[in-house]
Order: sequence, then structure tokens, then C-alpha cells
Amino acid sequence: MTQEKILFLGPEDSPLIPWLQEQSEEVIQTSDRLSAREVSKQGYSFLVSYGYRHILRKDILDIFPGRAINLHISLLPWNRGADPNFWSFVEDTPKGVTIHYLDEGVDTGDIIAQQEIDFDSDRETLATSYEKLQATMQDLFKRNWLNIKNGNCQRQKQIGNGSTHKVKDKEGLSHLLTDLWNTPVSFLEEYAAETQISKQFWEKYDSEIEEIRKQKKA
Repeated sequence: MTQEKILFLGPEDSPLIPWLQEQSEEVIQTSDRLSAREVSKQGYSFLVSYGYRHILRKDILDIFPGRAINLHISLLPWNRGADPNFWSFVEDTPKGVTIHYLDEGVDTGDIIAQQEIDFDSDRETLATSYEKLQATMQDLFKRNWLNIKNGNCQRQKQIGNGSTHKVKDKEGLSHLLTDLWNTPVSFLEEYAAETQISKQFWEKYDSEIEEIRKQKKA
């Protein structure tokens, strides 16, 4: 079996690093920003991004055509970008994990594999749900790695607009983290329900006002 020289982007304590090494892969880890010039000199054959905090430029991705993937703890196209677990509860959107090819966008590349996850709202906190997402993500990667490295995996375009968030988007909602990461997800779901009711009210209000205006013009 061919050994890959993998550039692993993410924390040095990621459990996937020793697992890949157990599969006889050579793994070079970094969480730093990259220079295409330096990367191109190293002879990497594959790029795996998992928990990496920087956006990869086109000149770096061009070094890994069809061989650069990202592991993201959301059910894409929902919750691209920062804090996907938090937003999945605050906005009541689908939850899960996704492996996808990297492109120049933020979590916009073609999907390789994904798995939806159901949470017990009465038992889960942000911390426990995050741990469950990470465990599912790692298991999904392990089950699909051989097909990914051999190019035998599926490649599916993301369907729909989904949602995207930046780090700063959460700043105005810090009051929701009543017990920081031990905040029950049920509390966030209550906020989502109240927000949805408010949104429906104002949409109905705007619709009625617009109808009155049309009647007046007629």
C-alpha cells in the first residue's frame, strides 16, 4: 500500500495523527500559517485540515489538486465557518459532521462524506455535544480514509445556501452562555424557538402592512 506524506493542519494533540501513523502514513503537523513556497519544497502528497484556524490560499491548494480535505463539525452547507456547534442550536439547524474537499471558500468544497447527529436536548451541554461531534468526525474519517487516499470516494456539490458565521457573530450572544461550555443546549434551543416566533410575527406584520399599502394605491 502506498504511503502518503501528509501535511496535517491542526492541533498537535489531534488523535488522528497517531492513527494515521498506525496506518503507515508519514504525518507532518503544523497549526501555523503556510507559505506556498515552503510547502511545495516538502514533497507532501496529501493535505488534511482538522481544526486549522487559517484560510488556505489558492496557491497552496493548487499544490494538492484533488488531495486536500477538511474535517468540519457541521452538516454542510449548514454552519460553515466559526462555532458550528453553537449556531446549530441557536438557529435550530441540522447537526452533524462533514468531510469535504478544500476550495478557496470557507467550508464550501464538494462533500466526500457526512453524518447527521441527533442530540438529547435534556441531557446535552455545549461541551458534551462538542465531544460527540468530535468523536463522530474522527470515526467518519477513519472509515473513509482508504477510499479518500485512493480517490475512490464520492464527490458531491453542496446543495442550498445553508449558513455561514464568523467569530465576531457570536459576540452579541455571549449572554446565552449562562454556564459557559456547560450551558445546556436546551437553553439555546429555547432562544431559537423564541427568535423564530418573533421572526414570524414581524414577517406577518410586514406582509399585512404591504397589503394595506397596495389596497390604498388601488
